[in-house]
Amino acid sequence: MKKEKIILTGDRPTGRLHIGHYVGSLKGRVELQNADDYSKMFVFIADSQALTDNIDNPEKVRQNVIEVALDYLACGLDPEKATIFIQSQIPELCELTFYYMDLVSVSRLQRNPTVKTEIQMRNFEASIPVGFFTYPISQAADITAFRATTVPVGEDQEPMLEQAREIVRRFNHIYGETLVEPEILLPQNAACLRLPGTDGKAKMSKSLGNCIYLSDTADEVQKKVMSMYTDPGHIRVQDPGKIEGNTVFTYLDAFSRPEHFERYLPDYPNLAELKAHYQRGGLGDVKVKRFLNAIMQETLEPIRNRRKEFEKDIPAIYEMLRKGCEVARAAAADTLSDVKKAMKINYFDDKELIEEQARRFAANQ
Repeated sequence: MKKEKIILTGDRPTGRLHIGHYVGSLKGRVELQNADDYSKMFVFIADSQALTDNIDNPEKVRQNVIEVALDYLACGLDPEKATIFIQSQIPELCELTFYYMDLVSVSRLQRNPTVKTEIQMRNFEASIPVGFFTYPISQAADITAFRATTVPVGEDQEPMLEQAREIVRRFNHIYGETLVEPEILLPQNAACLRLPGTDGKAKMSKSLGNCIYLSDTADEVQKKVMSMYTDPGHIRVQDPGKIEGNTVFTYLDAFSRPEHFERYLPDYPNLAELKAHYQRGGLGDVKVKRFLNAIMQETLEPIRNRRKEFEKDIPAIYEMLRKGCEVARAAAADTLSDVKKAMKINYFDDKELIEEQARRFAANQ
């Protein structure tokens, strides 16, 4: 029997989604959704996970659930093809997380590179919330609850997925083949693996304020592009410039296509020629930024316009999420039932156990 192919992916509702999310995952999700290669797709808003480092600001998470849902729909996710749901509304995920905790050591969590990086970013070294520390286990519950075979993520999430795979293997080794081991799906465009911030820092982050949001106005996008980090040594137009570490060219690697040169920069046949001119000197940053701005406006305008349409009926968005939660909960409950059966803690569903115990005690009378 051919294994069912299922996708699971999601985002934390700590703010609006940005173009890093778009090229790193969202664009690919829409393509996967429309390709019909997968039988099911689950896309969740990870509010429970967001609370692990925002526990003192629940309103921030609460308000951003709708922002993420709107960004999903604006990018083209279709609730008829993908189940979109809110993590906290699926209590089965908490129960699975609790059982999986016994399969992972503290030292293993401490070695997780993603956890170590995130702890440093949030200055949690002295006082790490347990929920935040164990969120790789929670992610494993999210993935396995829906029997996901494929998880599209950026490369920074590879250690998290490997930890989920370890949990699956350990569970299946102890209790028998029950859980599905997931595979990672990385963006094919290398520039999309981890898009840097507009300030040149390695990570585009809402907390660092170096994002271009999917819902930014045309003026906001232009302002951010025109102030973007380039080559600090490229002071005069005639100076040779570096493209390595130059954020503008990294974004062009991620977003530009051959037709963009025909429309907005016909002096150059392709990106390779543009890079070569910049490297030998004689090409100013402003011209390159204007070209990038034109591309970004073309990319983001239809997303902005769709978002505005969805914003006209917010109750309908919540109803879509409610229905998605119902579908997701049914799927998670089915997996939890199998897990409890494998762990032999399905006491009231195990008729053989009840009958056996009845016979045992009757024999002692």
